[in-house]
Amino acid sequence: MAIQKTQVLIMGILNVTPDSFSDGGKYLDLKDAISNALDLIEQGADIIDIGGESTRPGANSVSEADEIERVIPVIKALSAKTKTPISIDTSKPQVMKLAVEAGASLINDVNALQADGALQMAASLNVDICLMHRQGLARTMQENPNYGDVIEDIKQFFDQRIEACKYAGIKADKIILDPGFGFGKTLAHNLEILRRFDEFKNLGCRLLAGLSRKSMIGAILNDRDVKGRAIGSVAGAIIAVQNGADIVRVHDVLATKDALLTLQAVNGE
Repeated sequence: MAIQKTQVLIMGILNVTPDSFSDGGKYLDLKDAISNALDLIEQGADIIDIGGESTRPGANSVSEADEIERVIPVIKALSAKTKTPISIDTSKPQVMKLAVEAGASLINDVNALQADGALQMAASLNVDICLMHRQGLARTMQENPNYGDVIEDIKQFFDQRIEACKYAGIKADKIILDPGFGFGKTLAHNLEILRRFDEFKNLGCRLLAGLSRKSMIGAILNDRDVKGRAIGSVAGAIIAVQNGADIVRVHDVLATKDALLTLQAVNGE
């Protein structure tokens, strides 16, 4: 199913990993994963984003075979039970291919299709693509993030990746941009991105904000642990929507849905 483009969408997170920062190890069993995904849909998720490799700071890489073993059975089983669009959170071309064949209709790549063959593979699959900005690699990206102007630097990166996508045959209306909260950014950088999020609108693509339960929320809340970051995460998502986000990627779907409904009611939508 194609991803809608006329409303703010909630992307519910389903990590089938042992080491993701918030829910690692909780949904490794296929039945548990499907049950959780269906719960997220019931709560109001418009998209389910399935990932088999943690991209948190310091995370170890996962082999292609392991990632495939984790995500493909889940995508197949879930696509048989719901028409809700499924996203595959991966940077590996072969995982992209098998995930789309299994039922995914969005590729969410933290590496912005920079891996060998990823750009060509994504173009051949003809699905929506989310390109995320990241400074550095997962294991080292938080050691010393540095920018001139964080917004302008990210926009320059996106300009380059959009042009690369267009050259490969991917149209702009297929592209979603994610500035990558927490991926090679300090707290000050993250806050600046959220504050000036609307400046990415002039790039002509849909925008995704993913700050749910991240360390920036913990830092704002005086080093609150992951379990205590729900309200701060929802507040961040609403600010992102007010500043132009088309999609919010979240763990707390019901709370985010309630907040969005309230915002839409106030705005007369």
